[in-house]
Amino acid sequence: MSKESIKARQKKRSILVEKYAKKRAYYKKIGDNINLQKLPKNASPVRLHNICKITGRTKGYIRKFGVSRLEFRRLASQGLIPGVRKASW
Repeated sequence: MSKESIKARQKKRSILVEKYAKKRAYYKKIGDNINLQKLPKNASPVRLHNICKITGRTKGYIRKFGVSRLEFRRLASQGLIPGVRKASW
């Protein structure tokens, strides 16, 4: 499990990215680097991490399902992910 402070920081970043998205796109379009640099660091979408929705784990993240590989395996073996089943041959 990830610390709650890390999850909260990530949530705060995503809110800032949404808040400044239009302004950021406008400055990039007109090529205004000075005003672009004045925006908060965490307003940049590059600073966002993909984290597991259940555990907060950053590594082994599967984008299609939004969870880490460990949680994906657990959920798939319990049959909680529709359309996914264990391969056997």
